[in-house]
Amino acid sequence: MNKNNSSSLGIEPIPKILLKQALPASVGILVMSLNILVDTIFVGQWIGSIAIAAINVVLPVSFFIAALGMAIGIGGSSIISRALGSDNIKKARYTFANQITLTIIITVSFVLFGLFFIESIIPMFGGKGMIYEPSKIYYTIVLYGVPFLALSMMGNTVIRAEGKPKYAMYAMMIPSVGNIVLDIIFIKYLDMGMAGAAWATTGSYVLCFMFVFWFFASNKSELKIKMHYLILNNSIVREISSLGSITLARQATVSVTYLLMNNILYNYGGEVSVTAYAIVGRMMMFALFPVYGITQGFLPIASYNYGAKNYIRVKEVIYTAIQYASFFATLVFLVLMIFPESITRVFTSEVNVIKETPPAMRWVFLATPIIAIQLIGAAYFQAIGKAKIGLVLALLRQGILFVPLILILPLFFGEIGVWVSFPISDLLATIITWIVLLRETKKRLL
Repeated sequence: MNKNNSSSLGIEPIPKILLKQALPASVGILVMSLNILVDTIFVGQWIGSIAIAAINVVLPVSFFIAALGMAIGIGGSSIISRALGSDNIKKARYTFANQITLTIIITVSFVLFGLFFIESIIPMFGGKGMIYEPSKIYYTIVLYGVPFLALSMMGNTVIRAEGKPKYAMYAMMIPSVGNIVLDIIFIKYLDMGMAGAAWATTGSYVLCFMFVFWFFASNKSELKIKMHYLILNNSIVREISSLGSITLARQATVSVTYLLMNNILYNYGGEVSVTAYAIVGRMMMFALFPVYGITQGFLPIASYNYGAKNYIRVKEVIYTAIQYASFFATLVFLVLMIFPESITRVFTSEVNVIKETPPAMRWVFLATPIIAIQLIGAAYFQAIGKAKIGLVLALLRQGILFVPLILILPLFFGEIGVWVSFPISDLLATIITWIVLLRETKKRLL
């Protein structure tokens, strides 16, 4: 094995290697988030606020299918990082090949299912009234590109597991820039409306796949595979499934959350409330990019050193990652508390949306300064292969705690009960995660 790349994860000072891993991941997430953000702005300004709501209806469906690829990628990457840490290159390559096979089989099956039941799925996720038709147009076209996105997301996590974060960053930057360019061409100049926005998105997924394919086909990657590696191995599939279930369950929960939120808010405030949630949701993706970047950078370092039994470095990277992520989360919190109306006006000039969105944004991001503890804590258990604990912790914020809150609180407080559910679930999930993490590190990392 060529250890020049991956071995740095176990040698370089933690602050240095964490920044080296986190910075490209953060930039990549930023660019990808900006892509979604700019896409939403273009759609809102050039098509209308209803179009923003339509995309918000489709997003959880397409992202869930794509998240199957991410789940397979992250589950396999944990195995690959630990295999590289223990100098087992054959297992790393076998795992990667199995990831490819799984991603193709599963995502294509889900896309076919999603297209066949389109008439039922769109209303289920809140595509009602005036939102239905633009949602259907966007949904149909975007699903064609989702398998390419899934393969790209899977490959991207593997690139990071190899210790090559710059290429992972490029993999996210190229399609993001491409989507913005295609948006301008298809929406503004060709006046294709929702179809144009959808084809721009699908085109960006294909661009991303082309770059990821090039990386693994070139001499940049250590993971050269043979055809027989593509045949599914039961033990590897079980391990990938076990670890990847954390990411998949989290994304499935997000999709269920979107389903519930879109329907609950539609009942209280119609298209305006759904649009407000769509804008807040875009800011949740965009604003926390440095926190998510640090979390992504943390994963291969923790996995590699745990595989190498270097527990002192594992403990150090946990607390360093929490410190860095908390700092950036606090900065994000301050900006969103001070400028919510200005941010909303970037997306739309619709008066009712501008009135409703800022207070919702303040409630949603109220607990942001402490959220790093929850994200890093859940990621740690995923990194070391403790799938069950990682799964429970990952589901706390957006599932186990959040879903009951959004079902119960609106009964007593109306629409505001929906927004208040966000900081309450964030706070409770963080407290629980911190307790579990402290107990685990004292027991395992002495």
